[in-house]
Amino acid sequence: MTSTTHNPATKAAAKASVFLQLEGIHKRYAGVHALRGIDLTIEAGEIYHLLGENGCGKSTLIKIISGAHAPSEGRITINGQPHEALTPLQSLALGIETVYQDLSLLPNMSVAENVALSEQLVAGNGRLARRFDRRVVDATAARALAAVGLPSDPHFLSTRADELPIATRQLLAIARAVATSAKMVIMDEPTTSLTQKEVDNLVSVIEGLRAQGVAVLFVSHKLDECYAIGGQAIVFRDGAKVVQGPIANFTKAELTHAMTGKQLDGGRYRGSRSHTDGDSVLLRVQGLGRRGYFSGVDLSLHKGEILGITGLLDSGRNELALALAGVHGADSGAIYLDGQQITLRNPGDAIAQRIGYVPEDRLSEGLFLDKSIRENIITTVLNSLRSRFGALDAGRAQALAEATVKDLQIATPDVDRPVQSLSGGNQQRVLIGRWLAIHPRVLILHGPTVGVDVGSKDIIYRIIQRLAEDGLAVILVSDDLPELLQNCDRILMMRKGQIANTFDAEGLAEETLYHALISDSKVAA
Repeated sequence: MTSTTHNPATKAAAKASVFLQLEGIHKRYAGVHALRGIDLTIEAGEIYHLLGENGCGKSTLIKIISGAHAPSEGRITINGQPHEALTPLQSLALGIETVYQDLSLLPNMSVAENVALSEQLVAGNGRLARRFDRRVVDATAARALAAVGLPSDPHFLSTRADELPIATRQLLAIARAVATSAKMVIMDEPTTSLTQKEVDNLVSVIEGLRAQGVAVLFVSHKLDECYAIGGQAIVFRDGAKVVQGPIANFTKAELTHAMTGKQLDGGRYRGSRSHTDGDSVLLRVQGLGRRGYFSGVDLSLHKGEILGITGLLDSGRNELALALAGVHGADSGAIYLDGQQITLRNPGDAIAQRIGYVPEDRLSEGLFLDKSIRENIITTVLNSLRSRFGALDAGRAQALAEATVKDLQIATPDVDRPVQSLSGGNQQRVLIGRWLAIHPRVLILHGPTVGVDVGSKDIIYRIIQRLAEDGLAVILVSDDLPELLQNCDRILMMRKGQIANTFDAEGLAEETLYHALISDSKVAA
């Protein structure tokens, strides 16, 4: 038997399979040591999962590989060629395509133009032609869109990116990576807005890339998805690589401990509760409908209850949440709060009734990223913070912001920092704090831990439980099934605009909930 250790052909094959190698990569920002001596080898046709809490260095590493930032120290080798640093165009030309969490789509350009953009930039050495060759652009886009399960008809190709729902835009950004015939694709939280069916499709796309010899670096906080995809797990903590190996060799508890340095058991946060239809009912909805989205919705929400609402993307769950928050009013049915019928025509009506709403997309729908933490927190209660002469009482505003930061464990040295300087989990807590400032009776949380690391999830879940124990009624809209099972008392499953199932969350199996999610008929609770 020939020893592979000393076989020159084997060594040459192994060397040829290495696409990217990082050696001793450090990155410092104004006194912050973001990356600490990272050594990493990426092989062609392999899948890697980059895991870690927000702020651990994952995004910094991605920006160095994609050419957005230069390392402070270290060497980057791609296809055997060393580089001290890369530019974004060099990274693209070398075959590295990145799907960022913010998608980086051009909203005023068509689907076809967005998909073919990277290919056109590389072909033009960083410059775009005054007029695209429409046949080439459409052909490129059609192939890539088919690969991710999106339509490729002329109408869809010509649709502007900003007219698409966020889940479709997410797949569109992934299609752009497929279109470039990339040698390495980096996906930063690619499933944050996808339904389970779309996630399953993405897993097939990733497997197809791997089969073509493309390396995939997959950044996600959703460990179940990582296990489904398979490959190598790479765990960062505090700017250093602490663990690497086949993901199948690690339990969730082991990976979570590596990421956080803490033991998080993954069990239910919610204790046992009983509900009646008596005086504890705070919010009641009867026959609520919005034409084209949902109809005939009946539900009740008790004081101190956490009610989950889930369903596929077209189930009407999102639109129901927006109607209850006054963002898009219902056009039929009735809403009762404390036994009194109320009308929610706009968010102002909801605020007046002390109904708070934390939106699904905190970056584009929730936060003022360039404004301070204080300004973001007080924006819903500005009028109550004004003196009788109309001027803002700066002392009270400061006190409210500082109390919120302390209460919600927001990691910041002061409230004057811009909110965009915070990690995703801390940003989410700022947004929750904004709505807690109105002293809500009902709080609607739409995807409260999207793009949030496991440590911050734990903090947010414990905050939600504490609020409910204090009597706040909570509606949790999510497609994260473990999140619903861990936190809710009851779960409503929506399908085709109506409530199809109602489950008690305690003791409910995830398999039962998943089956109900994808089934076309009512599932026994």
